[in-house]
Amino acid sequence: MEFVSDPPISVKIEQMKQRVRWQDPLIVERQIDQTRFVLASEDDNPEFSFLVIGDSGSGKHRKHNPQRQIAKKMLEHSDLTRFILHTGDVVYLVGSSEYYPKNFIEPYKEFIVGGEKPKKIAYDEMVFKTPILPVLGNHDYYDLPLIYGLMGGVTLPLRRMLKLRLDLDIGWHGSYQGKAYAKAFIDYLKAFDTDAELQRHLDRHYTATTNTGRCLIYKPGEFTRLPYRYYTFRSGGIDFFALDSNTFNAPAPLPKTSEGAAYRQTLEDRIYELEQEKLQIMEEASKLNANSPEEAERLDDLEAKLEQLEEVKLDIDKQLAADETTVTDFEQLTWLRQRLVESWNTPEVRGRVVYLHHPPYVTESTKWYQAQTLAVRRNLRWVLDEVAQELGSTSLQRPLIDLVLTGHAHCLEHLSTGDTGHADSYINWIICGGSGYSLRRQRQEGTQLYETVGDTEREVARSHLYLGRSGRGSHKRRPYSFLRIDVKAGNPAKFVVKPVVAERYQREWVDREIESFVI
Repeated sequence: MEFVSDPPISVKIEQMKQRVRWQDPLIVERQIDQTRFVLASEDDNPEFSFLVIGDSGSGKHRKHNPQRQIAKKMLEHSDLTRFILHTGDVVYLVGSSEYYPKNFIEPYKEFIVGGEKPKKIAYDEMVFKTPILPVLGNHDYYDLPLIYGLMGGVTLPLRRMLKLRLDLDIGWHGSYQGKAYAKAFIDYLKAFDTDAELQRHLDRHYTATTNTGRCLIYKPGEFTRLPYRYYTFRSGGIDFFALDSNTFNAPAPLPKTSEGAAYRQTLEDRIYELEQEKLQIMEEASKLNANSPEEAERLDDLEAKLEQLEEVKLDIDKQLAADETTVTDFEQLTWLRQRLVESWNTPEVRGRVVYLHHPPYVTESTKWYQAQTLAVRRNLRWVLDEVAQELGSTSLQRPLIDLVLTGHAHCLEHLSTGDTGHADSYINWIICGGSGYSLRRQRQEGTQLYETVGDTEREVARSHLYLGRSGRGSHKRRPYSFLRIDVKAGNPAKFVVKPVVAERYQREWVDREIESFVI
């Protein structure tokens, strides 16, 4: 039986469109761009700072709270921060509204209006003092099969009271196909019962004017909603593009050949192995005592391992299910292509940052080879190749994108691509997925990523920095992290990247300094 369920891509797209009343006649007649917002600010200085977090929404571990530890360090930078980007997986394990209070509101209460009394903040009424601008992660879309929801809900009070063994963050239900995220962060226009109510709302909050039409205005401390599941905004001459990679991460169908059949059998055998590994984890967990500090940390590790195995299994399930009917969100990809071309044709834009959940390049041990990783890489390449072709020689002077920020892999990693043979060459990629959930190790195969083209294998990317789980036993290190990025004046812009780390070592929190680097 599946432990979690991931809605089909077509369902994700359709549900999110309904929630924002996509292209409703009242929206169309006002010429509103539903994929853009303007950040209300008295200062649009070209030199500014922003923070980046990701894969954070885990709440407390048994004896410590990495997410809260990171939030405290973020507060030290808040006075200089224009906004905070979140690379997805806002709430584990299944994006449920039940867990927003514990796994999001409580850890980040200082960034939320009324945060001095976090228990009184409803998850769907949050207003941010400092803008928090997320994208959807896979866990923000997940749901629970009915039997798990019933089991989780009934046993939740007992699990909390007794702190029993594998206490995963599940209750009565999941995200309802991303509904909880939409009500927490997106302008949920579906909530308006009448056209008159919608008209008043649009005329109050969609008052910013841009070259693509009217759009939502984001006012910190007053109205802090996002227009849609993917969107763009401009700050200090930098264009930011937020993507929903959950709708263009579908693997290609397996070939209908003898090789394809053999690979399908290999995948099915691997599923059986994963199920056996999960049973072994549960058996080990049943023998541990959550009240023992050492065994409590081991239980945390086992919970993370169980979730990791489930993700690997879901990736295999996607490969086995892929066929000619599998949907790829070309509407979003085409939007990105058009907006990148517009950005390059706008003289005042001096840099471009893209952020999404799934990393196209990564050396984390469980993600680097996954079919979803390769699918996102393939689809982003298609977009960038199209942009390069349309721009012609204009795009040859520098990379089409200055920086790509992702999550999903539970680590902090900086990579750069070399000559890939495509327009994603020579781009900097940073994975910021170590802000709360259990960390993972780097692969043993090395820091270079290769692709085979014909009979030739070539290096396409290289890892320059990796912060994830390392060491064994009492020498195990867990460096949780976020980024502060300082944008400098000038064209092209320079980005000074400062990793900030709170490391858990020998059941204590220790500071760890990581040198900044410039992009």
